[in-house]
Amino acid sequence: MKKTTIAIRPTTNPAIVKFEANTFLTKQQSFEFHNIDEAKDSPLAQQLFYLPFVKTIYISGNFIAVERYDIVDWKDVQDQVAEQIEAYLNNNGEVVTAKESPKKVPVSVYAESTPNPSVMRFVANKKLVVAPYEFKNIDDAKHAPLAIQLFHFPFVKEVFMDENYVSIAKFDMAEWNDITMELREFIRSYIEEGKEIVEDLAMAEVNAVKKGQAISAEDLDDTSKEIVSILEEHVKPAVASDGGNIVFQSFDEESKTVKVILQGACSGCPSSTFTLKNGIETMLREMLQGKVMHVEAING
Repeated sequence: MKKTTIAIRPTTNPAIVKFEANTFLTKQQSFEFHNIDEAKDSPLAQQLFYLPFVKTIYISGNFIAVERYDIVDWKDVQDQVAEQIEAYLNNNGEVVTAKESPKKVPVSVYAESTPNPSVMRFVANKKLVVAPYEFKNIDDAKHAPLAIQLFHFPFVKEVFMDENYVSIAKFDMAEWNDITMELREFIRSYIEEGKEIVEDLAMAEVNAVKKGQAISAEDLDDTSKEIVSILEEHVKPAVASDGGNIVFQSFDEESKTVKVILQGACSGCPSSTFTLKNGIETMLREMLQGKVMHVEAING
């Protein structure tokens, strides 16, 4: 099972810090606790209330937000709190024991076109997944209930999910004008009913890149780390807005060539070659001062 990790996220309120997990902690539910008695149905929240500076705890989706009393500054204690939450979750500790059925929550979904004419992006007003997932067929989607249901539509060719959207690639048999509303309403209803988007096993077995393609950050050379940083900060947000994703695969110092994996709307997109050569390649050349000369997509 994939290890749960916690990232520390400051908020606009200096008294509140979000501790964000790489997996969902609740199923379509949110909880707010002001003291240890209110937290009787949350063993994790009860444990956190033993910390004398904890004032309020809010649990929702993939994060825990903690409000502190003024007796401490977050910079002095946030690392220890993150470690405590991480250790608790990796020891199979329960977050919430309440067995209430998920309540319907209002959900809106809108459809938008992408640079790839065969792909449409369906954007929800709530977070759906905590990592990107790409499903080329229904077998890939065995741990992703929403994707499985989408593949039951005969015109759905591929499914890609990230953050708050689903990108769908269609077969040529159908036109977007004829199927967009049907898909949008199906996705909206599915989310609103609180059904599972992806199972916990999907994080381990159906990750954004297939087994063997992901590279540990510790194994990268300095230039590769710089490339990854540039892709994360400057490129990924742009391709995500188009319904896709880009993943670093390798860097060859001798040929000065970067190889990447394109996903979602970017995979097979007619304009992807132009984007690689005139956008990403130019950016890496300029920002890395000649260390990179070429960018290639190994799947497009």
